[in-house]
Amino acid sequence: MAKGRGGFGGGMPGNMNQLMKQAQKMQAQLEEQQAEIEAMEFEASAGGGVVTVAVNGKKQLTKVEIDPDAVDPEDVEMLQDLILAAVNEALNSCEQETKAKMSAITGGIGGGLF
Repeated sequence: MAKGRGGFGGGMPGNMNQLMKQAQKMQAQLEEQQAEIEAMEFEASAGGGVVTVAVNGKKQLTKVEIDPDAVDPEDVEMLQDLILAAVNEALNSCEQETKAKMSAITGGIGGGLF
């Protein structure tokens, strides 16, 4: 049996070390960006500002404001629709910001992980 360079990484240890360093740097940048996103707040309104909501970067609803004039006991369904629209818009803003920040680091790789 021959001893030597056979097997994993036997040919280019310098390049492997460089790749590992780059991967660790990218991981640190991703974690930093994720922390920044989690601290952000995304606000959206519906019905001309009748309903305003906010979500944080963890995609948790943090605020719901409803103009008292929008509360019509005869039309609760409209108010529900406005709340849904505002929440979905805020979550979409959060998602778009997350994708933009992460793809700036990864160069678009990640296959939809973010």
